[in-house]
Amino acid sequence: MANNTDESLLYGRLVVYHSVDCSGLTEKADIEPAINNGYCGRCQNKISPKWRLQMGGQYCWHCANMGRLTTNDFLATIKEPNDFITNDNPCTWKGKLTSLQQMVSDDQIKALRDGESHLTYAVTGAGKTEMLFPMLTLAIKQGKRIAIVAPRVDVIIELKIRIEAAFNVPFVVLYGGTEDEYKYTQLILATTHQLMKFKQAFDVIVLDEADAFPYSENQMLIKSVNRSLKETGIIFYLTATLNASLKKMIKRKQLLLSMLPLRFHGQPLPNFSVKRIAKWREKLPKRVINQMINLRDKKIKFLVFVPEVKDVAIVMNQLKSITTKLKILGTYAADETRLEKVQAMRENSIDGLITTTILERGVTFLGIDVLILGGDEPVFSTTTLIQIAGRCGRSIDRPTGLVRIYVQERTKQLVDAISEIHYLNSLGKTL
Repeated sequence: MANNTDESLLYGRLVVYHSVDCSGLTEKADIEPAINNGYCGRCQNKISPKWRLQMGGQYCWHCANMGRLTTNDFLATIKEPNDFITNDNPCTWKGKLTSLQQMVSDDQIKALRDGESHLTYAVTGAGKTEMLFPMLTLAIKQGKRIAIVAPRVDVIIELKIRIEAAFNVPFVVLYGGTEDEYKYTQLILATTHQLMKFKQAFDVIVLDEADAFPYSENQMLIKSVNRSLKETGIIFYLTATLNASLKKMIKRKQLLLSMLPLRFHGQPLPNFSVKRIAKWREKLPKRVINQMINLRDKKIKFLVFVPEVKDVAIVMNQLKSITTKLKILGTYAADETRLEKVQAMRENSIDGLITTTILERGVTFLGIDVLILGGDEPVFSTTTLIQIAGRCGRSIDRPTGLVRIYVQERTKQLVDAISEIHYLNSLGKTL
């Protein structure tokens, strides 16, 4: 239920009201049924006849986790007025872009000035976030409203840390379970799901990890992002791995493209060291355990990726029964303490983290190595493997790292990932 004492809460948003509360709304507000002609006004999905209330009427099951919408509800919005005090010196970042990063950044600024959407295709560790800073600075100075979004919470948490350190601009962070209370700001950071609550609000949307699940190929989220953009707005897509949709947009010339196949420190992306093992779920091979202990003794933190959620407990239990030398935690998408465990990894208070592919991208741990168990299983697609490899070598102090993948057989996905990393590294050498 919205607080109707502050009309700025409706600027560019779709706010839920019951019919009895609509009388208190300002005349500026546009009001529409939450469910109209069999479609949900928030997530834009069709309402199934099965989704019925006991007292009559219907509700939307698709977006119910964001608060249930029914035929008794209304959505209110006020056209985005860009009513905020702009900052003439919003960026406090003292870093310096490399010449190659500056070329991409200049392309982004040109796209902003020309009002054209843009794709930055850069290898993991190229510094995609920092390359954005000049464009974001100009957009803020121009009084544009900006959303920086990504499909996954972990990526948004990472971006929050970087934006907070680089800009003195108020912003709000929105995701399921966030502690931030919504307020009207020029800048927001959010998961793509949260854009279902906005309508023609943003002049600029930065979509990080544009190829990632659950956004990629999800029409509900794609529609929500597009609807939250003003008619004159543009999108800056960021990715390290192109999917079919992005390739199609490039081919149709719907996007300007900048490519950077070199990491910010100039060192190549680590490629895979492949080792053959079998039946690791029944018994972890001694060499895998020794590898973890060896990394610990060298004071190198590490991630261990496993194919399935149940594997996190399988590996953790085996390690606990075999050795007390390792201080390790395990996590997965539905883990309610995942963010705390990720923070423990950042603070070097644990030796390593056992994880599913939820941490394949968008999260930076400096100076780590990576191990992958069951790397030949279907969940480890070519793009996922490339992203996992990108967790290594993200520090100037340790620009290389070990990416060891344990398999029973070399899959096409693994062979393609090795080939793609080799290709990108070869391109980087020519720059």
